[in-house]
Amino acid sequence: MSGVASTLAKKRALAAGFGTNANAVPYLNQNFTALRAQCRSAGKLFCDPTFPAAPESLGFNELGPSSYKVRGVSWKRPTELVSKPEFIVGGATRTDICQGALGDCWLLAAIASLTLNEFVMARVVPTDQDFGDSYAGIFHFQFWQFGEWVDVVIDDRLPVKDGELMFVHSAEGREFWSALLEKAYAKVNGCYEALSGGSTTEGFEDFTGGIAENYDLKKPPSNLFQIIKKALEAGSLLGCSIDITSAADSEAVTHQKLVKGHAYSLTGAVEVNYRGRQEKLVRMRNPWGQVEWTGPWSDGSSEWNYVQGESPHSKAEDGEFWMSFSDFQRHYSRIEVCTLTPDTIENDSVKHWSVSKFDGGWRRGSTAGGCRNNPYTFWTNPQFVIKLAEEDDDPDDSEVGCSFVVGLIQKNRRKLRKQGEDMHTIGFAIYELPQKFHGQRDVHLDKNFFLSHAQTARSETFINLREVSSRFKLPPGEYLIVPSTFEPHLNGDFCIRVFSEKQTETVPCDDPVSAELDDETVPDSEVDAGFRGLFTKLAGSDMEISAVELRTIMNKIVSKRTDIKTDGFGMETCRVMVNLMDVSFTDSWEKRSKFFTGYKTKTDADNSGTMCTPEMRVAFKDAGFSLNNNIYQLLVARYSDPDMTIDFDNFVGCLMRLEMMFKVFKKLDTKGSGFIELDFQQWLNFAMI
Repeated sequence: MSGVASTLAKKRALAAGFGTNANAVPYLNQNFTALRAQCRSAGKLFCDPTFPAAPESLGFNELGPSSYKVRGVSWKRPTELVSKPEFIVGGATRTDICQGALGDCWLLAAIASLTLNEFVMARVVPTDQDFGDSYAGIFHFQFWQFGEWVDVVIDDRLPVKDGELMFVHSAEGREFWSALLEKAYAKVNGCYEALSGGSTTEGFEDFTGGIAENYDLKKPPSNLFQIIKKALEAGSLLGCSIDITSAADSEAVTHQKLVKGHAYSLTGAVEVNYRGRQEKLVRMRNPWGQVEWTGPWSDGSSEWNYVQGESPHSKAEDGEFWMSFSDFQRHYSRIEVCTLTPDTIENDSVKHWSVSKFDGGWRRGSTAGGCRNNPYTFWTNPQFVIKLAEEDDDPDDSEVGCSFVVGLIQKNRRKLRKQGEDMHTIGFAIYELPQKFHGQRDVHLDKNFFLSHAQTARSETFINLREVSSRFKLPPGEYLIVPSTFEPHLNGDFCIRVFSEKQTETVPCDDPVSAELDDETVPDSEVDAGFRGLFTKLAGSDMEISAVELRTIMNKIVSKRTDIKTDGFGMETCRVMVNLMDVSFTDSWEKRSKFFTGYKTKTDADNSGTMCTPEMRVAFKDAGFSLNNNIYQLLVARYSDPDMTIDFDNFVGCLMRLEMMFKVFKKLDTKGSGFIELDFQQWLNFAMI
């Protein structure tokens, strides 16, 4: 299916309710229930052809086929590893997750936090599967992927080396839900190695559909402990880590047994009565399942002996430990908090946030303008308007305004690691809209606006993570959000989300699709005598010309123009001109004059003699065409050269096609409804013009 058709089909599916957690989209069109039934009927165990038990499913570099790390690896089902495997033993708990040979502690920290919320856990790990009577070697899990939930099917063949699971495993040797969950997540991201290195926020969001925020513990907000406590009470997921200063620091263990560059989950926050005063404590979880903090409030430390009243202390070498909040702030570098979407929260007493989400794309030459450092292309980025109407209700906060969180996610970048790609450096800028633009949504603000207006706010940084998110509090009003890559001309897809405490309106801001076409003809008296003579000589007595004859005329004209760089007209463009219009010599003169004027005006902007793609966008608007981002992406892909310039030949062909498409539609839409109906024959006729 083509890109355009696929996009339309996806929009219809979402409108029909597909993509929610309750109605997840089958990943790669694999239906778990149907496949399991087929396997049981045939008496065979499922083997997944889309994620085979083969080297390519492990990785491409350190876990690639030629790497020593994968020598001797075999794939075995749990039934081949233990006599009585279990999917989950006694409920999913944090101690079910122990890290293996893969650097995905960020993911395991997210999984550990997931187990603290049974409702959220059940959304990711469906309960309709086990190793009992219904077992057929097939399992499934559900993940949030850039705005929709997908149901991912896997077989239960797991990579084994030296008789042990290579990757995540349970401390309870016969329990396999966490290993199978990791495999399903590896499938979504292309292979196991694609999971190496990352931010806990990725896992948080893919397990909940929520939005994550980062707090720097070197400059924390004064009420951070209250933020943490309220977040845990609301079912939010929390992770934290200690920054490294060099590669040698990665997973280095401090003298008090904290691991640098390692992702922990924060699973509890309490205040206890210690020696007659209140002491703030936080509970941490190391995904390794071992290596615990040995400082104050660690397992078995003397501080617990002086706690009056209820104590949360438990002593076990399980990777989980308590520490004072002051020590936590001193030793750790950052904390990540994932706020859940309203559909994820069962408790009606929890304050729900309003959520808006939109998809978009950056395309080289059309909508990939880069950051504000690129003033002549920045304006071409996609634009979104947020309307903040109502201030927060928070009597304890002296700052008045509307709170909201903006999250910008780049899509599917882990999958591209096999092709040598990785995360782009991304961010966004926010502008306050002047009153004259309020209520306007059918307008894509141009270069002049951004050259004359300063940004009101921006993402904390441009960074090469999957998501950049920041929290803001701004006065009521309308604001423009412009997401971008740091460098211009980079292709990528994204989704942008706005979470707000109060109901807000967030919508894309783009030009409408319309055209103001001039039907007037040029009087014979205004036609250049030289042009008339050349046309008459080639056209003959009927005063009409073929594509070959038109090409001769146009090339004689452009060959005399030293101010325009062109290799001349190709037969394709001349055929388009002949097919789409009644080519009389006055028509040709009119088109020739219009094309030269429009092209020359825009190429003169930088005296290059050629038109770059941003200039093309302005030239089309001057010619009477209002086009949106999607159409510009298609036009640039079809008509631009690799260096993102449009030569005169393609400029003419593109304008001709656009003009005729608008005219044909207007003629067929006799009622002015904005809709036409074509039979198959008509569709082919117009598509092949």
